[in-house]
Amino acid sequence: MKFALYIAKRYLFTKSKNNAINIITRIAGIGVFAGALALFIVLSGFSGLKEFSLSFSNRYDPDLSITPKTGKWFVVDSLQLKKINSLEGVSVSSRIIEERVLLSFKKKQMLAHVKGIDEHFLQVNPLDSAIIRGTWLTQGFNQAVIGNDISRQLSLGVLDYSALLKIQVPKPGKGQITDPTKAFNSTYTTVIGVYNISDDLNGKYVFTSYKQAKELLNYPKNSTNSLAIKFNTTANEEDIKKQLLEILGNNVIIRNKIEQNSQLYKMLNTENLAVYFIFTIVLIIALFNLGGAIVMAILDKQKNIKTLYYLGTQRQTLKNIFWLQGILLTFFGGIFGLSAGIIIVLLQQQFSIVMITPTMAYPISLLWENVLVVFITIMLLGVIASYIGATRVSKVLER
Repeated sequence: MKFALYIAKRYLFTKSKNNAINIITRIAGIGVFAGALALFIVLSGFSGLKEFSLSFSNRYDPDLSITPKTGKWFVVDSLQLKKINSLEGVSVSSRIIEERVLLSFKKKQMLAHVKGIDEHFLQVNPLDSAIIRGTWLTQGFNQAVIGNDISRQLSLGVLDYSALLKIQVPKPGKGQITDPTKAFNSTYTTVIGVYNISDDLNGKYVFTSYKQAKELLNYPKNSTNSLAIKFNTTANEEDIKKQLLEILGNNVIIRNKIEQNSQLYKMLNTENLAVYFIFTIVLIIALFNLGGAIVMAILDKQKNIKTLYYLGTQRQTLKNIFWLQGILLTFFGGIFGLSAGIIIVLLQQQFSIVMITPTMAYPISLLWENVLVVFITIMLLGVIASYIGATRVSKVLER
């Protein structure tokens, strides 16, 4: 193998007398370089978009969300809350009540979700940082914070005392409704703040106090739709999950951040995988040039091949010479392509060369797993293409 590697390096770095062979070899090297560069840039771009897309949900989602396995609510008493908050790794917990409601303001109506939160909510989800007008609500008062889209659709501003926001929810029960005025539980509240997070959330949630939401829905004492958990630096997720199940029983479902946004993660991962396969197919087409370059190199060196064969060089060793030549060409082309890609990514991160908007740079992320994926992909395809090209040696020897 040392002999084959020595000859392969000589053939790769020494110019051929036939200028066409030199041009074909350069084209093959440029193809490997461009393929590695393009695949790495695309994967880095999608990694950046993935982080950007998840930044909104990860910022405002709790580390763990506990919901009932059956039904809409479950009971968490003060003793259970005390045990949960005393667990190693748990920083704070917050009870949340959520239900679909009808919002009415003056003559305008729309459907939304009321979210009743307790006094610990902001320690779990720092939503007050998303306030664009007004302030966050205070516990013990009939106050609400609404999304920017809700404010726009209802023409409802902050501290608008010309009318109060009416929140209605159907009363539970069966049978025909005889008096529509008694079919809903209602509460009135003053809007003291407007938040702006994302298009999906801005038109979805109305935040009120936990007490007001519980009274609106007629929930029993200590009942909640979900319990949000925030970790501290010593948290061990699996251990905390086991201890939570011991405290609350097996009638609850515990989800981490990924599980809370499973559909979003699946969509982003599927898109990333699809783009990887598409560019891999493009890379395969580009590496046809490599196989062609190896075949042309064999035809150019056929006299040398026969001479080496007559001197006792084995047929497999002769194949290995050109196989290794292709591998070396792939290796150096891939290394240079990845190096250029890393430089481009760093320049985009540092200087924001490509912009989405005048104030927002295109998100891109430098992940070493992407470097590894691209290098393995390019080398694997290069090895296969070089091997296919090297089999031409047998036909030269048969002449």
